[in-house]
Amino acid sequence: MSPNTWRDISGCSSVRKLAKSESKGLQAVTVSLSIRSLLFASAFFSSSAICLNRLTYLKKEERVEMAGASGKKEKVDKAGPSGGGKKKKDVKKETGLGLSVKKDENFGEWYSEVCKHEMIEYYDISGCYILRPWSMAIWEIMQTFFDAEIKKMKVKNCYFPLFVSPGVLEKEKDHIEGFAPEVAWVTKSGKSDLEVPIAIRPTSETVMYPYYSKWIRGHRDLPLKLNQWCNVVRWEFSNPTPFIRSREFLWQEGHTAFATKEEADEEVLQILELYRRIYEEYLAVPVVKGMKSENEKFAGGLYTTSVEAFIPNTGRGVQGATSHCLGQNFAKMFEIRYEDEEGKREMVWQNSWAYSTRTIGVMIMTHGDDKGLILPPKVASVQVVVIPVPYKDANTQGIFDACTATVSALSEAGIRAEEDLRDNYSPGWKYSNWEMKGVPLRIEIGPRDLENDQVRTVRRDNGVKEDIPRGSLVEHVKELLEKIQQNMYEVAKQKREACVQEIRTWDEFISALNLKKLILAPWCDEEEVERDVKARTKGETGAAKTLCSPFEQPELPEGTLCFASGKPAKKWTYWGRSY
Repeated sequence: MSPNTWRDISGCSSVRKLAKSESKGLQAVTVSLSIRSLLFASAFFSSSAICLNRLTYLKKEERVEMAGASGKKEKVDKAGPSGGGKKKKDVKKETGLGLSVKKDENFGEWYSEVCKHEMIEYYDISGCYILRPWSMAIWEIMQTFFDAEIKKMKVKNCYFPLFVSPGVLEKEKDHIEGFAPEVAWVTKSGKSDLEVPIAIRPTSETVMYPYYSKWIRGHRDLPLKLNQWCNVVRWEFSNPTPFIRSREFLWQEGHTAFATKEEADEEVLQILELYRRIYEEYLAVPVVKGMKSENEKFAGGLYTTSVEAFIPNTGRGVQGATSHCLGQNFAKMFEIRYEDEEGKREMVWQNSWAYSTRTIGVMIMTHGDDKGLILPPKVASVQVVVIPVPYKDANTQGIFDACTATVSALSEAGIRAEEDLRDNYSPGWKYSNWEMKGVPLRIEIGPRDLENDQVRTVRRDNGVKEDIPRGSLVEHVKELLEKIQQNMYEVAKQKREACVQEIRTWDEFISALNLKKLILAPWCDEEEVERDVKARTKGETGAAKTLCSPFEQPELPEGTLCFASGKPAKKWTYWGRSY
């Protein structure tokens, strides 16, 4: 058999799946591929020595050997005519590879399966998840970028305690009312009740600002720019979703104080641009920068800006990250004042801004397909995986050495690469495994590649294959990774743009909402009208609301009316259901 025949067959999804054929009372069950089982393959390929791992011919009454993802075999009885009067269900072979549902058919189940494949592990407390190394690496890459950028802005890192006293938490009325349902409380120490319950931070404004009032005395103490990388807890909610909606999550939160509103306004937009870069330049997810409505702004703040993503499969928006101008409200509550150059006592202007591990969930939803995760190269902990493709009588050691040398060359050039030399899995199994994990680029090396001093590259985003001379491999791989990153963004942007629908009337709004569109509508910018829209669209799938009013406003012709109230429209605003 030729190297190309072996390469194509070992990676074929139809061969990797369970194959059943019945003839003369016999049933052939194909479980998985392996180099060691070539002799059994003649039943399917008469002239080719294709390797099929654990191929067994059995009568219907016999026992079926099943091999799971762990490699351990489980004995499963098949019920025959004398099986106690009750027939057992047909045994379905499980390989541990491949998704059981398609993204377009059952998005929720699909998302859960993709997340469970080395991204998270479910914990025994509802709404809490273990972040496994594969997802934690993505967070660390984004953290490295963002941390370096805010340090250029003279922001310093710090850490404040997890616990909040009730008196401090309740000091800002609007703020605590916005978070009250989500606050978790510590009420016991051992078996004893605490005299005063202690809250666990849902956010840190009330944790930090009593100390800002101590540290800020005069104009020389400003600006004060602090950030902390931490976890927060928001307890009361329904429908937990990994990364998107969890009771505990990781984030960064910046808290800054300035002498003037102009300084605060400038920083709000600087931070928002960094959030756009995280989504578009690192996660390859298109977002819209805009202003939140009065109903949707941060509780107790002056105004809120955000980057908004959109998931075409569900027709839902996602608030990707927020940058708030708090104005002077918190300064008033916590007595954060300074003495200006003329000796007058003034209140500071404050901002807060944050993004969280929700970013990872948005990335998964945007790019994943029916094979699993697709990682943008910039955030992939492994950008390239190198897989040997040996076959019978091939120079296996020579192929393995070539794989190791390839990884070394790529690693020295700053490319995150690994080889998969495990000998207990077939090349086809490895292809599927690394595809599910979303590695952007696969390199295959077989006997013909060794002979021709080349490798074969396979892109995860579009499946394109290419044979590359080893002499120019590093330069070509760098170019490929850049193309993959850009293509993922462009594809996601095209899908998002295809969902945008501009409407003018209520009937058009309802029709677009039912079609899961991202709706751009003229709006009068009145809080009561937004609340009315929510009430009129409330249903099992959630009510529609404003997502943001984009900074880049389309032209609003004179005389344009609000789609919901019929009053003169003041702006264009994105509407839709959201996570």
